[in-house]
Amino acid sequence: MSQHARGILALLLVTVVWGTTFPAMKDMTGYLSANWIVVSRFTMAGLLLSPFLLRARWKDLHYGFLAGLVLFFCYLFQVEGLALTTSNRNAFICGLNVLVPPLLGRLLGRKAEGRIVLALALAMAGLFALCWDGNLAWARGDTLALLAALCFGVYILMMEAFSRKAERLMTLTAAQIWTVAICAGLWILLREVPRGQIDVHQDQLNYWAYVWQGLKLYSVNLIYLGVVATAAIISLQTWGQSHATANEAAVIYAFEPGCAAIFAYFWLGETLGWTGLLGAVLLISGMIVSQWNSAPRPTASLAPE
Repeated sequence: MSQHARGILALLLVTVVWGTTFPAMKDMTGYLSANWIVVSRFTMAGLLLSPFLLRARWKDLHYGFLAGLVLFFCYLFQVEGLALTTSNRNAFICGLNVLVPPLLGRLLGRKAEGRIVLALALAMAGLFALCWDGNLAWARGDTLALLAALCFGVYILMMEAFSRKAERLMTLTAAQIWTVAICAGLWILLREVPRGQIDVHQDQLNYWAYVWQGLKLYSVNLIYLGVVATAAIISLQTWGQSHATANEAAVIYAFEPGCAAIFAYFWLGETLGWTGLLGAVLLISGMIVSQWNSAPRPTASLAPE
């Protein structure tokens, strides 16, 4: 088997694993907050990738911090949205991130290509059909998922520039992961830790006991997300894209929402009606069309889920 074929198989595995993250996180959102899920997942991944920070260049750390800051909000919006909608809808709406870079390019004065116009039309039709599935109208969770898609799109553009300038790509990746973990931890301290006026000490004891119970209850999910879906898969993604074109990778990644829907069915029992299935097909079609004959993007320029 050629290296190119191995790269394609690696990216297919990456896409399948990314699809499992939606039901895996959805399973926890009824107990743990979005920030605790993010900080647990990325701290584990950061510890595993910390060796790549040894003898790191300041330039790589700087790029990693900036990209990680945007990536933090990607995951914050994604997981917050998951708590308010189904993993199916969240996955398909977040998948629209592949359309954001060409849209931002249009806002910056670049000419709109025919494929982008067609892709947007398919995506909008898909969103309409998906959100009418089961008479479930657009909700706050869908808005948060759309914000996550926007952030992922901005992250793609940042990585497009940073990956060309970085000296060590894995150092850049490790710095991003630690930035996400630290931002989530600070957000928890600022927004979540109780500050009652009657018995602060007791409130905090109850809070930490509650969180610890949740971490133990969902330890398997968290270990899977941190070790497999973040540290291992991002590393595999980097290797896979070094043996495949960016356009090939983008088309493969477009099937991630479909993988998420399959795992949501077996994991959570979520189903899509005929209208929802039509919307899903239209969304995936729009994502694929958006990558036809597009200019090559550098290795690892696409956002992990």
